[in-house]
Amino acid sequence: MAALEIVRIPVLSDNYVWLVHESESGATMVVDPAVADPVLAAATERGWTITDIWNTHWHPDHTGGNAAIKEATGCTITGPAAEAARIPTLDITVTGGDTVRLGNHVAAVWDVPAHTAGHIAYHFADDGAIFVGDTLFAMGCGRLFEGTAEQMFANMQRLAELDDATRVYCAHEYTLSNARFAVTVEPDNSALAKRLAAVETARSAGDATVPTTIGEERATNPFLRANSATELGRIRALKDAA
Repeated sequence: MAALEIVRIPVLSDNYVWLVHESESGATMVVDPAVADPVLAAATERGWTITDIWNTHWHPDHTGGNAAIKEATGCTITGPAAEAARIPTLDITVTGGDTVRLGNHVAAVWDVPAHTAGHIAYHFADDGAIFVGDTLFAMGCGRLFEGTAEQMFANMQRLAELDDATRVYCAHEYTLSNARFAVTVEPDNSALAKRLAAVETARSAGDATVPTTIGEERATNPFLRANSATELGRIRALKDAA
């Protein structure tokens, strides 16, 4: 089975849209299109036709391009059943335990509430990749807008069980600010200090810092490393106030 081709498209101030292509079938999927034009341009440049959009949650910077991309391509839009009322462009609704396909590649749907009440993720186990929206970031996690620290801790625990090599495709370039905060939480973490230096170099050169991996996050992400929901909630509150 051919590997998925995954393209990072930077949009707005710090969003990433992911364009995912399966060469055997020609299927091409977009994860969380904030806007349409750069996504359509990236697909056209590669000779790909967008067949699907997969949304992780309802926020406009993840769904804003849905309607225009569907109008241009006739694609099918899949997203969380629990947020269907807030994503009127959905054709298919899914919830944790369901599976979705891109050609011959199958992704399991995970329920990961906390950032929003119905947030989901898409895990391609055979491809070692997971699209997490705003749940897990490089050295960070999503704000608890519609959920609890207990829910986010459960999400982190589940993510931490994945293989270290699993690539994590999040939706924002928050890595530098996350890293600078993380070293205040774990000032004696040498792996974290080393990663901060690498991220500062990358960002000063204008380079992207994601995808990340579960292994990197296990070593350096204070939210993934938290030992309890109480600890995660305390760290999240500190980050929100920073």
